[in-house]
Amino acid sequence: MPERTDRSTPTDAADPGPAARPAPAGQDPATAAHRAELARTREFFGARAAGWDAKFPDDGPRYAAAVAELGLRPGQRVLDAGCGTGRALPALRAAVGPDGAVTGVDVTPEMLAEAEAHRAQATLLLADCADLPLPDAAFDAVFAAGLVSHLPAPALALRELARVTRPGGLLALFHPVGRAALAARHGRQITPDDLRAEPNLRPLLAAAGWELASYADEDERYLALSRRTG
Repeated sequence: MPERTDRSTPTDAADPGPAARPAPAGQDPATAAHRAELARTREFFGARAAGWDAKFPDDGPRYAAAVAELGLRPGQRVLDAGCGTGRALPALRAAVGPDGAVTGVDVTPEMLAEAEAHRAQATLLLADCADLPLPDAAFDAVFAAGLVSHLPAPALALRELARVTRPGGLLALFHPVGRAALAARHGRQITPDDLRAEPNLRPLLAAAGWELASYADEDERYLALSRRTG
């Protein structure tokens, strides 16, 4: 797991960051594997960041509709986990108003560089969602678009998101297309072990401190809403 450091601003894209540097001698295999997977994630999204929004130009209304289902109120605090280029940030800011707080977190420097266009609407952090440099119960809600399938350790990250969310707070796991449509886009079929399938997702969330409240897997959206227990 990367060390907790001050990551309040994006790092220089030329620096691959701690996840891509060689693991220290004697590091346990699980930590080394986690770092390696983060490095692969950064490499994949870093190479695509500049053209990401142009590739999916019609997703904006779907993001806005998903944010609306969180039911955020003015003055609340919301985290965009895996914020990417920041497509959800304007809708999140509009929902919580000028007195609320919006924080965007991503592990890929190039994605955060694109999100800088929304700097006036959110605080941006370069960080691993499984190791957030944020206090306990800091947020009323978490929005996470396309995040779960890219996490090296989903259970660990979901527990970390629960840690930074107040009891009773909400988590929205979102994608602008459903599982079947996404699989077809990549020339694949849905498999029974898909983490986002409701029978697999519900116990994973429960073990991490979340109760699945609603689940929608349709052609034009995937949205699982959960409430923080405890």
